[in-house]
Amino acid sequence: MIHAFDYFREMTFAGVALRLLLAMICGGAIGVNRAQKHRPAGFRTYILVCVGAALTVLLSLYLNKMLHTTWNSIAEEIGIRTDVSRFGAQVINGIGFLGAGTIIVTGSSEVKGLTTAAGLWASACMGLAIGAGFFECVICGLVLILLSVHVFSALEVKILERARNMNVYVEFDTLNGVGTILTGVKSMGCRIYSVEIDRGEIKKGVNHSAILNLHLNKRLTHTAVLADIAHLNSVTRVYEI
Repeated sequence: MIHAFDYFREMTFAGVALRLLLAMICGGAIGVNRAQKHRPAGFRTYILVCVGAALTVLLSLYLNKMLHTTWNSIAEEIGIRTDVSRFGAQVINGIGFLGAGTIIVTGSSEVKGLTTAAGLWASACMGLAIGAGFFECVICGLVLILLSVHVFSALEVKILERARNMNVYVEFDTLNGVGTILTGVKSMGCRIYSVEIDRGEIKKGVNHSAILNLHLNKRLTHTAVLADIAHLNSVTRVYEI
């Protein structure tokens, strides 16, 4: 443990103010990336989650201290007992409902919002650590979370670009175009594992669509495959999922 932080671990005004300020800074640092990408939970949401979690732990520490000092005689008289860890556990449970609200499944069977939900959960956990005064854990955790959000996202793109398997969502104007698309994909050197076709709602003017599960040879890149499919006849929209 770093002894320089010992003063701020105490339940003093300076210690409480520092923890809440640190929670606001850490939550904002994590959330700014999601705000830039226009995700459902952004800068302010992450700040609120992190500060709220820190407040919960501070409240539990305050109640525990008061029950053993000022309120001790009353607590013994009526038999009040409290477990400070239960407050943090409720935060972890509660954040699951908030995170679930950011996860959606699009019409093309693409799941979105998982990273946002995971970030909210991590932000809440960091808030708990800040409220408890575990500053060493906060420093290490913030560095790793920021690496995951800001740096590893670019690394993930490179890894996915080199992956041999990919799922492609394709929209086309007529069902007769399916054969043309499949033939064109095979001519690129791709192996088709499976095809899921959605006939669409013709009355509403929605195009037909399909999800192709492909295996690429070593010379192909994901970008090149998407570009080639986009140039096929009857294809109106294409992207990777």
